[in-house]
Amino acid sequence: MQVHLLKFDRDLSQIANILLQLRPQYTKEGLINQIKQQQQSGYQIAYVKSGEKILCVAGFVVGEKLAWGKHIYIDDLVTNERHRSTGVGSFIINWFKVYAAQTDCKQLHLDSGIQKFPAHRFYLRERFNITSHHFSIIDN
Repeated sequence: MQVHLLKFDRDLSQIANILLQLRPQYTKEGLINQIKQQQQSGYQIAYVKSGEKILCVAGFVVGEKLAWGKHIYIDDLVTNERHRSTGVGSFIINWFKVYAAQTDCKQLHLDSGIQKFPAHRFYLRERFNITSHHFSIIDN
């Protein structure tokens, strides 16, 4: 297994197939267009590949905030449903910890839907802390 940062569109189709497991509200074409749009604002994709198979995908941004300092915010993290509970999720989280240190980021952040209990167990096992509630206004 190896983590790659998406630099070229070569693996984008396969990456989109994995991300659609987390974001089924998109069509594949719509998701690829959205990724390309967000890349213009600093959105990056890290993915775990074994041979020619993509096992896990994480979309993220490096940012800076008064509350957190320089940090990585993981927007989208999904392990291919065929490869869950195989250690690949821990593998990419460990990569993020190393990447954060290399990029002088002091914190990793993410949000997880309140109904995603298996994901919560995973994040707690990976030493994430529940540090706040996320509030939003939708369709305002």
